[in-house]
Parts: sequence; C-alpha cells; structure tokens
Amino acid sequence: MTKFESKVKKSAYPAETIYNFLGDFDHFGDLIPKDKISNWKSEGDSCRFTIDPVGEVGLRIIEKEENKTIKFTAEGKTPFNFFLWIQLKEVAEDDTRVKLTIKADMNPMIKMVASKPINKFLEVLSDAIANHQYDK
Repeated sequence: MTKFESKVKKSAYPAETIYNFLGDFDHFGDLIPKDKISNWKSEGDSCRFTIDPVGEVGLRIIEKEENKTIKFTAEGKTPFNFFLWIQLKEVAEDDTRVKLTIKADMNPMIKMVASKPINKFLEVLSDAIANHQYDK
C-alpha cells in the first residue's frame, strides 16, 4: 500500500458543520476543481468522476465517526484500489484542522504516473474543504 497525505489545513468552522457537509457527496460539487475533475455524478453516499491522467474514479462512503472521520473506498471499475480518509480535529469552536489521507494499492508503473496528480488532488481538495464558506 502506498500512502499519500495532505498537509493539515485550518478551517474556521466547527467540526460538526464540516462533517455534516462532507457526509453527503451531493455537496462535493462545490468543492471539486472543475479544471481537474470532469463528469461529476453523485448519489448521496457515492460518486463517480474523471480525473486526468488517472481516469474514471468512483467513491463510496464506508465508515463515519461523527465529527471526526469519513472514510471512502474505491467503487466500480477504478485504475487501482484505494481508501480516502478525511480527518477533522476541532481545536476550538471555530478552528477545525483538516487532513486527507489516501492509501492506494498500485503497481510501480501506476504509482509513477499517478503520484503527482494524487498529491495535487489531496492538496486542492483539502484547501477547498478548509476554505469553503459553510454558512452560505
């Protein structure tokens, strides 16, 4: 298993607010970078999208720990098997730390091609989660 981690980011919202938002893929459309991800489709606890140069990816929520963790796994035909964790740690009422981790089962060739886009994806998504205006 190969592990990728985002930097820890700071959000000015309570963990509960972020957790409730992220627990439903229908909200993710606001977070994903339109220039990096295409063909977005969501159905509450699962979604599918295309990310270049990786290809089509499906995600499904498989585990939640209220206000702390949401765990996703690959769903359907994906280039490799992986798990994605979103970790939330509330340090004060309006200060929640956000960290994303991907553990992926990939061969050396896929790892070579996909590592840079996966790291970029984690940073872009963690920035989007941390900087999102949840009270809109």
